[in-house]
Amino acid sequence: SFQYNENTPVLRNVNLTIKKGEWVSILGHNGSGKSTLSKLIIGLLKADSGEIKVDDIILTEETVQEVRRKIGIVFQNPDNQFVGVTVEDDIAFGMENLCFQRDEMIQRIKEYSKKVNMEDFLKKEPHNLSGGQKQRVAIAGILAMNTDIIIFDEATSMLDPKGRDQIMEYIKEINETGVTVISITHDMKEAVHSDKIIVLKEGEVLAAGPSVEILNDKKTLNASNLELLLPLKLLYKLEESNLINKEIRDILWQLSLET
Repeated sequence: SFQYNENTPVLRNVNLTIKKGEWVSILGHNGSGKSTLSKLIIGLLKADSGEIKVDDIILTEETVQEVRRKIGIVFQNPDNQFVGVTVEDDIAFGMENLCFQRDEMIQRIKEYSKKVNMEDFLKKEPHNLSGGQKQRVAIAGILAMNTDIIIFDEATSMLDPKGRDQIMEYIKEINETGVTVISITHDMKEAVHSDKIIVLKEGEVLAAGPSVEILNDKKTLNASNLELLLPLKLLYKLEESNLINKEIRDILWQLSLET
């Protein structure tokens, strides 16, 4: 549980488990406590009650640096994590803190700047980039750190649909290598790719389970105040009108996964 101000709880009795190698989406509308949860996980905020355990390490003031070496996080606003004079410096920053060898750092800067289509901007100053370009650089810097866990906190919010799809493909690739991915989002288009969905509403866990199960749970989705995917809206409307059969249901469900 956590609150910024007395008598204004932001998270209440949140209890969840994320397994190694899972891709978990934490879904919720604005103000549901998603971003606060991500800051608690990496020790930027301290819980008022309860404990956070990462890889069997209980998060405390004494262990916070050890925990942070295991986790990379990409924030919604990339300006919050820019520290380098150039794009190249910024991608290198996290690796420097983790004591990567110089040759490996150079190789990783090239590899991950190319993955996010920013290889031609390495000598540019970050403040001269667009919002979407800054977000790509922030993502490259975290990917290059090769951490066990990566949190994407609304990390594609400034990207156009094509750019978002590219980044989601990269996330899928790194998750397939065994990296645990936590995606903080209000966008179901991103959540459909994950193994598991946790729905937050007004600081509490509304539902948690496999993505297919949650996205088929009409009651939960309607209660979540989230914007439904168009195929799911159509599916539910047809169900209400008794105009649905298994074939149409399967087609609409498949369309929702491809959105």
